[in-house]
Amino acid sequence: MSGSVVSLFQGATAHSPSYGQLTRAGAGGTGGEVVDFCIPCNPYFPTPAMLDALRGRLHEILTYYPSGAEHITAELCQVLGLTPGTVAMGNGSTELITWIDHLLVRESLAVPVPTFGRWTDQPMETGKRVDMFPLPERDGFALDPAAYAEFIHARGSRVAVVCNPNNPDGGLLGRRALLSLVDELRHLDLIVIDESFLDFADAEGGQDPSLVQEAVLRPNVIVLRSLGKNFGLHGVRFGYLVANPGLAGRVRSALPKWNLNAFAETVVFMLREHRREYADSLRQVCRDRQDMRWHLARLRPLTVYPSQGNFLYVRLPDGVDGVTVRDRLLTEHGVLVRECGNKIGSSSSFLRLVVRPQPDVLRLVAGLESLMGSGEGVAVPEPDGGTTYSSGTAAVDRLVRSTGA
Repeated sequence: MSGSVVSLFQGATAHSPSYGQLTRAGAGGTGGEVVDFCIPCNPYFPTPAMLDALRGRLHEILTYYPSGAEHITAELCQVLGLTPGTVAMGNGSTELITWIDHLLVRESLAVPVPTFGRWTDQPMETGKRVDMFPLPERDGFALDPAAYAEFIHARGSRVAVVCNPNNPDGGLLGRRALLSLVDELRHLDLIVIDESFLDFADAEGGQDPSLVQEAVLRPNVIVLRSLGKNFGLHGVRFGYLVANPGLAGRVRSALPKWNLNAFAETVVFMLREHRREYADSLRQVCRDRQDMRWHLARLRPLTVYPSQGNFLYVRLPDGVDGVTVRDRLLTEHGVLVRECGNKIGSSSSFLRLVVRPQPDVLRLVAGLESLMGSGEGVAVPEPDGGTTYSSGTAAVDRLVRSTGA
Protein backbone atom coordinates (compact mmCIF):
# COMPACT_ATOMS: atom_id res chain seq x y z
CA MET A 1 0.00 0.00 0.00
CA SER A 2 2.71 2.48 0.98
CA GLY A 3 4.51 2.52 -2.36
CA SER A 4 1.42 2.82 -4.52
CA VAL A 5 0.00 5.66 -2.44
CA VAL A 6 3.23 7.65 -2.32
CA SER A 7 3.68 7.30 -6.09
CA LEU A 8 0.44 9.24 -6.63
CA PHE A 9 2.02 12.32 -5.06
CA GLN A 10 5.09 11.98 -7.28
CA GLY A 11 2.84 12.32 -10.34
CA ALA A 12 0.91 15.30 -8.96
CA THR A 13 1.73 18.84 -10.05
CA ALA A 14 -0.11 21.83 -8.58
CA HIS A 15 -2.47 19.79 -6.41
CA SER A 16 -2.50 16.66 -4.31
CA PRO A 17 -4.06 13.45 -5.64
CA SER A 18 -7.83 13.28 -5.22
CA TYR A 19 -9.39 11.49 -2.27
CA GLY A 20 -10.77 8.93 -4.72
CA GLN A 21 -7.32 8.21 -6.14
CA LEU A 22 -5.89 7.71 -2.67
CA THR A 23 -8.62 5.40 -1.42
CA ARG A 24 -8.48 3.31 -4.60
CA ALA A 25 -4.73 2.95 -4.07
CA GLY A 26 -5.34 1.64 -0.55
CA ALA A 27 -4.59 4.69 1.61
CA GLY A 28 -5.61 3.95 5.19
CA GLY A 29 -4.82 0.24 4.90
CA THR A 30 -7.29 -2.59 5.30
CA GLY A 31 -10.42 -1.18 6.82
CA GLY A 32 -8.60 2.02 7.81
CA GLU A 33 -10.11 5.44 7.19
CA VAL A 34 -8.06 8.40 5.98
CA VAL A 35 -8.50 11.53 8.12
CA ASP A 36 -8.42 14.36 5.59
CA PHE A 37 -6.51 17.50 6.59
CA CYS A 38 -5.85 18.31 2.91
CA ILE A 39 -9.16 19.26 1.23
CA PRO A 40 -10.53 22.50 2.78
CA CYS A 41 -14.10 21.35 3.41
CA ASN A 42 -16.63 22.37 6.06
CA PRO A 43 -16.99 19.18 8.18
CA TYR A 44 -20.33 20.24 9.71
CA PHE A 45 -22.40 20.90 6.60
CA PRO A 46 -24.55 19.50 5.08
CA THR A 47 -26.22 18.14 8.18
CA PRO A 48 -27.07 14.42 8.43
CA ALA A 49 -30.72 15.28 7.75
CA MET A 50 -29.76 17.09 4.55
CA LEU A 51 -27.65 14.14 3.41
CA ASP A 52 -30.58 11.81 4.08
CA ALA A 53 -32.79 14.06 1.94
CA LEU A 54 -30.23 13.96 -0.87
CA ARG A 55 -30.06 10.17 -0.67
CA GLY A 56 -33.84 10.00 -0.89
CA ARG A 57 -33.79 12.02 -4.11
CA LEU A 58 -30.74 10.30 -5.63
CA HIS A 59 -32.65 8.54 -8.42
CA GLU A 60 -34.36 11.77 -9.47
CA ILE A 61 -31.11 13.77 -9.31
CA LEU A 62 -29.21 11.26 -11.43
CA THR A 63 -32.00 10.64 -13.94
CA TYR A 64 -33.17 14.07 -15.05
CA TYR A 65 -31.57 17.13 -16.57
CA PRO A 66 -31.02 20.02 -14.18
CA SER A 67 -32.72 23.35 -14.72
CA GLY A 68 -30.88 26.01 -16.67
CA ALA A 69 -28.31 28.08 -14.82
CA GLU A 70 -30.54 31.16 -14.86
CA HIS A 71 -33.19 29.33 -12.79
CA ILE A 72 -30.68 28.04 -10.23
CA THR A 73 -28.96 31.44 -10.08
CA ALA A 74 -32.26 33.20 -9.40
CA GLU A 75 -32.88 30.98 -6.36
CA LEU A 76 -29.35 31.50 -5.02
CA CYS A 77 -29.81 35.25 -5.37
CA GLN A 78 -33.08 35.08 -3.44
CA VAL A 79 -31.29 33.35 -0.57
CA LEU A 80 -28.27 35.70 -0.60
CA GLY A 81 -30.08 38.95 -1.35
CA LEU A 82 -28.35 39.54 -4.68
CA THR A 83 -29.62 40.69 -8.09
CA PRO A 84 -29.48 37.91 -10.72
CA GLY A 85 -28.12 40.26 -13.38
CA THR A 86 -24.97 40.79 -11.28
CA VAL A 87 -24.26 37.07 -10.72
CA ALA A 88 -22.79 34.29 -12.83
CA MET A 89 -22.74 30.74 -11.46
CA GLY A 90 -20.10 28.26 -12.53
CA ASN A 91 -19.27 24.58 -12.28
CA GLY A 92 -16.91 25.39 -9.42
CA SER A 93 -14.97 28.62 -8.96
CA THR A 94 -12.24 27.14 -11.16
CA GLU A 95 -14.56 27.28 -14.19
CA LEU A 96 -15.15 30.95 -13.49
CA ILE A 97 -11.40 31.61 -13.13
CA THR A 98 -10.92 29.98 -16.53
CA TRP A 99 -13.51 32.22 -18.19
CA ILE A 100 -12.24 35.34 -16.43
CA ASP A 101 -8.82 34.58 -17.89
CA HIS A 102 -10.13 33.88 -21.40
CA LEU A 103 -12.51 36.83 -21.57
CA LEU A 104 -11.08 39.56 -19.39
CA VAL A 105 -7.31 39.14 -18.97
CA ARG A 106 -5.61 40.58 -22.04
CA GLU A 107 -1.89 40.49 -21.40
CA SER A 108 -0.83 40.41 -17.75
CA LEU A 109 -2.05 39.57 -14.27
CA ALA A 110 -0.55 40.34 -10.85
CA VAL A 111 -1.06 38.03 -7.90
CA PRO A 112 0.54 37.67 -4.45
CA VAL A 113 2.23 34.30 -3.87
CA PRO A 114 1.86 31.77 -2.41
CA THR A 115 -1.82 31.57 -3.31
CA PHE A 116 -4.39 29.32 -5.00
CA GLY A 117 -2.55 27.70 -7.89
CA ARG A 118 -5.12 28.39 -10.61
CA TRP A 119 -4.47 32.13 -10.31
CA THR A 120 -0.90 31.57 -11.44
CA ASP A 121 -1.29 28.49 -13.63
CA GLN A 122 -4.40 29.40 -15.64
CA PRO A 123 -3.12 32.67 -17.18
CA MET A 124 0.31 31.16 -17.82
CA GLU A 125 -1.36 28.32 -19.71
CA THR A 126 -2.93 30.87 -22.07
CA GLY A 127 0.29 32.81 -22.62
CA LYS A 128 -0.31 35.73 -20.26
CA ARG A 129 2.44 37.33 -18.19
CA VAL A 130 1.95 36.59 -14.50
CA ASP A 131 3.57 39.12 -12.16
CA MET A 132 4.07 37.37 -8.83
CA PHE A 133 4.30 39.49 -5.69
CA PRO A 134 6.04 37.51 -2.90
CA LEU A 135 4.39 37.58 0.51
CA PRO A 136 7.17 37.88 3.13
CA GLU A 137 7.41 35.11 5.68
CA ARG A 138 8.87 37.54 8.22
CA ASP A 139 5.49 39.34 8.27
CA GLY A 140 3.48 36.15 8.65
CA PHE A 141 2.71 36.26 4.89
CA ALA A 142 0.52 39.33 5.43
CA LEU A 143 -0.24 41.34 2.29
CA ASP A 144 1.01 44.94 2.36
CA PRO A 145 -1.51 46.68 0.06
CA ALA A 146 0.68 49.74 -0.54
CA ALA A 147 3.67 47.59 -1.54
CA TYR A 148 1.42 45.46 -3.76
CA ALA A 149 0.03 48.56 -5.52
CA GLU A 150 3.55 49.90 -6.04
CA PHE A 151 4.58 46.53 -7.51
CA ILE A 152 1.62 46.56 -9.91
CA HIS A 153 2.41 50.11 -11.03
CA ALA A 154 6.07 49.24 -11.59
CA ARG A 155 5.30 46.07 -13.53
CA GLY A 156 2.51 47.60 -15.58
CA SER A 157 0.12 44.75 -14.73
CA ARG A 158 -3.35 45.12 -16.23
CA VAL A 159 -5.24 42.79 -13.88
CA ALA A 160 -4.81 42.32 -10.12
CA VAL A 161 -5.97 39.44 -7.93
CA VAL A 162 -6.35 39.36 -4.16
CA CYS A 163 -7.43 36.15 -2.42
CA ASN A 164 -9.08 37.21 0.83
CA PRO A 165 -8.51 35.14 2.95
CA ASN A 166 -5.49 33.88 1.09
CA ASN A 167 -4.83 30.21 0.44
CA PRO A 168 -2.63 28.63 1.88
CA ASP A 169 -1.82 31.00 4.77
CA GLY A 170 -5.31 32.29 5.63
CA GLY A 171 -4.23 35.93 5.73
CA LEU A 172 -7.10 38.42 5.60
CA LEU A 173 -6.90 42.03 4.46
CA GLY A 174 -9.30 44.25 6.37
CA ARG A 175 -12.21 45.83 4.51
CA ARG A 176 -10.94 49.40 4.75
CA ALA A 177 -7.47 48.48 3.51
CA LEU A 178 -8.94 46.40 0.69
CA LEU A 179 -11.22 49.22 -0.45
CA SER A 180 -8.27 51.61 -0.45
CA LEU A 181 -6.34 49.15 -2.62
CA VAL A 182 -9.27 48.86 -5.04
CA ASP A 183 -9.41 52.64 -5.30
CA GLU A 184 -5.66 52.82 -5.91
CA LEU A 185 -6.00 50.26 -8.73
CA ARG A 186 -9.09 51.78 -10.36
CA HIS A 187 -7.11 52.33 -13.61
CA LEU A 188 -6.67 48.57 -14.18
CA ASP A 189 -8.68 46.51 -16.65
CA LEU A 190 -9.86 44.26 -13.84
CA ILE A 191 -9.52 43.60 -10.09
CA VAL A 192 -10.59 40.17 -8.80
CA ILE A 193 -11.25 39.67 -5.11
CA ASP A 194 -11.39 35.92 -4.50
CA GLU A 195 -13.52 35.47 -1.37
CA SER A 196 -13.75 31.68 -1.63
CA PHE A 197 -12.98 31.23 2.09
CA LEU A 198 -14.44 34.46 3.48
CA ASP A 199 -17.41 32.81 5.19
CA PHE A 200 -14.95 31.21 7.62
CA ALA A 201 -13.43 34.56 8.67
CA ASP A 202 -14.24 36.29 11.94
CA ALA A 203 -16.24 39.47 11.54
CA GLU A 204 -14.16 42.65 11.62
CA GLY A 205 -15.75 44.70 14.38
CA GLY A 206 -19.11 43.20 13.44
CA GLN A 207 -18.80 44.51 9.86
CA ASP A 208 -19.23 42.28 6.83
CA PRO A 209 -15.77 42.17 5.20
CA SER A 210 -17.11 41.17 1.76
CA LEU A 211 -16.84 43.56 -1.19
CA VAL A 212 -19.84 42.05 -2.99
CA GLN A 213 -21.95 45.19 -2.68
CA GLU A 214 -19.10 47.40 -3.94
CA ALA A 215 -18.40 45.10 -6.89
CA VAL A 216 -21.83 45.66 -8.45
CA LEU A 217 -21.20 49.42 -8.50
CA ARG A 218 -17.65 49.50 -9.86
CA PRO A 219 -16.66 49.13 -13.51
CA ASN A 220 -13.69 46.78 -13.04
CA VAL A 221 -14.24 44.63 -9.92
CA ILE A 222 -15.28 40.99 -9.71
CA VAL A 223 -15.84 39.17 -6.42
CA LEU A 224 -15.52 35.40 -6.62
CA ARG A 225 -17.24 33.12 -4.10
CA SER A 226 -17.12 29.35 -3.57
CA LEU A 227 -20.04 27.18 -2.50
CA GLY A 228 -18.42 23.73 -2.43
CA LYS A 229 -15.81 24.75 0.16
CA ASN A 230 -18.30 26.51 2.41
CA PHE A 231 -20.96 23.82 2.21
CA GLY A 232 -18.59 20.86 2.60
CA LEU A 233 -19.46 19.65 -0.90
CA HIS A 234 -16.36 19.85 -3.07
CA GLY A 235 -17.75 17.04 -5.21
CA VAL A 236 -20.69 19.26 -6.17
CA ARG A 237 -18.90 21.74 -8.38
CA PHE A 238 -20.53 25.11 -7.87
CA GLY A 239 -19.47 28.69 -7.21
CA TYR A 240 -20.43 32.18 -8.34
CA LEU A 241 -19.09 35.62 -9.14
CA VAL A 242 -20.60 39.04 -8.50
CA ALA A 243 -19.87 42.10 -10.64
CA ASN A 244 -21.64 44.95 -12.41
CA PRO A 245 -24.25 43.71 -14.89
CA GLY A 246 -21.99 44.25 -17.90
CA LEU A 247 -19.09 42.20 -16.53
CA ALA A 248 -21.30 39.49 -15.03
CA GLY A 249 -23.31 39.23 -18.25
CA ARG A 250 -20.19 38.86 -20.36
CA VAL A 251 -19.07 35.84 -18.32
CA ARG A 252 -22.59 34.43 -18.07
CA SER A 253 -23.08 34.53 -21.85
CA ALA A 254 -19.95 32.40 -22.37
CA LEU A 255 -21.04 29.60 -20.03
CA PRO A 256 -22.73 26.43 -21.34
CA LYS A 257 -26.48 26.12 -20.92
CA TRP A 258 -26.29 23.22 -18.45
CA ASN A 259 -23.00 24.00 -16.74
CA LEU A 260 -24.60 23.35 -13.31
CA ASN A 261 -25.53 19.81 -12.36
CA ALA A 262 -28.64 18.50 -10.63
CA PHE A 263 -26.82 18.03 -7.30
CA ALA A 264 -25.91 21.73 -7.33
CA GLU A 265 -29.53 22.65 -8.11
CA THR A 266 -30.89 20.45 -5.33
CA VAL A 267 -28.51 21.88 -2.72
CA VAL A 268 -29.20 25.49 -3.74
CA PHE A 269 -32.95 24.91 -3.34
CA MET A 270 -32.35 23.38 0.12
CA LEU A 271 -30.44 26.38 1.45
CA ARG A 272 -33.42 28.54 2.29
CA GLU A 273 -34.56 26.02 4.92
CA HIS A 274 -31.10 25.34 6.34
CA ARG A 275 -29.51 28.76 6.79
CA ARG A 276 -29.43 28.42 10.56
CA GLU A 277 -27.61 25.08 10.38
CA TYR A 278 -25.09 26.62 7.99
CA ALA A 279 -24.49 29.53 10.36
CA ASP A 280 -23.99 27.07 13.22
CA SER A 281 -21.46 25.13 11.15
CA LEU A 282 -19.39 28.27 10.56
CA ARG A 283 -19.35 29.10 14.26
CA GLN A 284 -18.11 25.60 15.04
CA VAL A 285 -15.34 25.83 12.43
CA CYS A 286 -14.16 29.09 14.03
CA ARG A 287 -14.06 27.45 17.45
CA ASP A 288 -12.23 24.45 16.02
CA ARG A 289 -9.67 26.74 14.35
CA GLN A 290 -8.79 28.33 17.68
CA ASP A 291 -8.56 24.94 19.39
CA MET A 292 -6.49 23.39 16.61
CA ARG A 293 -4.09 26.31 16.53
CA TRP A 294 -3.54 25.94 20.29
CA HIS A 295 -2.78 22.22 19.98
CA LEU A 296 -0.37 22.74 17.07
CA ALA A 297 1.37 25.67 18.76
CA ARG A 298 2.39 23.35 21.59
CA LEU A 299 4.57 21.33 19.21
CA ARG A 300 8.06 22.81 19.44
CA PRO A 301 9.42 24.14 17.15
CA LEU A 302 6.46 24.11 14.73
CA THR A 303 5.51 27.61 13.55
CA VAL A 304 1.77 28.24 13.20
CA TYR A 305 0.68 31.32 11.26
CA PRO A 306 -2.51 33.27 12.00
CA SER A 307 -5.39 32.33 9.70
CA GLN A 308 -8.91 33.46 8.89
CA GLY A 309 -9.57 30.49 6.60
CA ASN A 310 -10.68 26.99 7.52
CA PHE A 311 -7.05 25.88 7.44
CA LEU A 312 -3.75 26.65 9.14
CA TYR A 313 -0.39 27.21 7.47
CA VAL A 314 2.51 25.77 9.44
CA ARG A 315 6.28 25.72 9.01
CA LEU A 316 8.10 22.55 9.96
CA PRO A 317 11.32 22.71 12.02
CA ASP A 318 14.55 23.31 10.14
CA GLY A 319 15.85 20.11 8.63
CA VAL A 320 12.44 18.39 8.59
CA ASP A 321 11.28 17.52 5.07
CA GLY A 322 7.59 18.07 4.39
CA VAL A 323 7.41 15.35 1.75
CA THR A 324 8.65 12.76 4.24
CA VAL A 325 6.25 14.04 6.91
CA ARG A 326 3.32 13.93 4.47
CA ASP A 327 4.10 10.40 3.27
CA ARG A 328 4.68 8.97 6.75
CA LEU A 329 1.60 10.65 8.24
CA LEU A 330 -0.50 9.03 5.52
CA THR A 331 1.06 5.56 5.46
CA GLU A 332 1.69 5.20 9.22
CA HIS A 333 -1.14 7.23 10.77
CA GLY A 334 -3.85 7.45 8.08
CA VAL A 335 -3.64 11.26 8.10
CA LEU A 336 -3.65 13.19 4.80
CA VAL A 337 -2.04 16.66 4.80
CA ARG A 338 -1.21 19.23 2.10
CA GLU A 339 2.54 19.57 1.65
CA CYS A 340 3.13 22.89 -0.11
CA GLY A 341 6.38 22.30 -2.00
CA ASN A 342 4.60 22.54 -5.35
CA LYS A 343 2.96 25.88 -4.54
CA ILE A 344 4.73 28.86 -6.11
CA GLY A 345 6.13 31.01 -3.31
CA SER A 346 6.10 28.17 -0.79
CA SER A 347 8.35 25.15 -0.15
CA SER A 348 8.29 21.64 1.28
CA SER A 349 8.98 23.16 4.70
CA PHE A 350 5.29 24.16 4.86
CA LEU A 351 2.06 22.24 5.38
CA ARG A 352 -1.49 23.51 5.00
CA LEU A 353 -3.72 21.78 7.55
CA VAL A 354 -7.49 21.96 7.24
CA VAL A 355 -9.46 22.75 10.40
CA ARG A 356 -11.14 19.62 11.76
CA PRO A 357 -12.87 18.50 14.98
CA GLN A 358 -10.71 17.94 18.05
CA PRO A 359 -10.55 14.09 17.91
CA ASP A 360 -9.07 14.33 14.41
CA VAL A 361 -6.68 17.07 15.51
CA LEU A 362 -5.40 14.93 18.37
CA ARG A 363 -4.69 12.15 15.87
CA LEU A 364 -2.76 14.62 13.69
CA VAL A 365 -0.81 15.97 16.66
CA ALA A 366 0.09 12.46 17.82
CA GLY A 367 1.37 11.67 14.35
CA LEU A 368 3.45 14.84 14.18
CA GLU A 369 4.85 14.21 17.66
CA SER A 370 5.93 10.72 16.70
CA LEU A 371 7.71 12.02 13.59
CA MET A 372 9.49 15.11 14.89
CA GLY A 373 9.24 15.12 18.68
CA SER A 374 7.47 17.66 20.86
CA GLY A 375 8.13 20.34 23.43
CA GLU A 376 6.43 23.02 25.46
CA GLY A 377 4.82 25.73 23.44
CA VAL A 378 5.97 27.71 20.44
CA ALA A 379 5.62 31.36 19.56
CA VAL A 380 2.74 32.07 17.18
CA PRO A 381 3.63 35.11 15.02
CA GLU A 382 1.11 37.88 14.52
CA PRO A 383 1.48 40.22 11.53
CA ASP A 384 2.53 43.76 12.44
CA GLY A 385 -0.33 46.19 12.31
CA GLY A 386 -2.86 43.39 11.90
CA THR A 387 -6.55 43.80 12.55
CA THR A 388 -8.15 42.45 15.70
CA TYR A 389 -11.26 40.44 14.92
CA SER A 390 -14.26 39.91 17.13
CA SER A 391 -15.80 36.49 17.68
CA GLY A 392 -18.36 35.17 15.23
CA THR A 393 -18.27 35.33 11.43
CA ALA A 394 -19.68 37.88 9.05
CA ALA A 395 -21.48 35.12 7.19
CA VAL A 396 -23.10 33.98 10.43
CA ASP A 397 -24.32 37.51 11.11
CA ARG A 398 -25.77 37.82 7.61
CA LEU A 399 -27.56 34.49 7.77
CA VAL A 400 -28.90 34.93 11.28
CA ARG A 401 -30.24 38.38 10.43
CA SER A 402 -31.97 36.93 7.37
CA THR A 403 -33.75 34.34 9.53
CA GLY A 404 -34.74 36.85 12.19
CA ALA A 405 -32.78 35.02 14.92
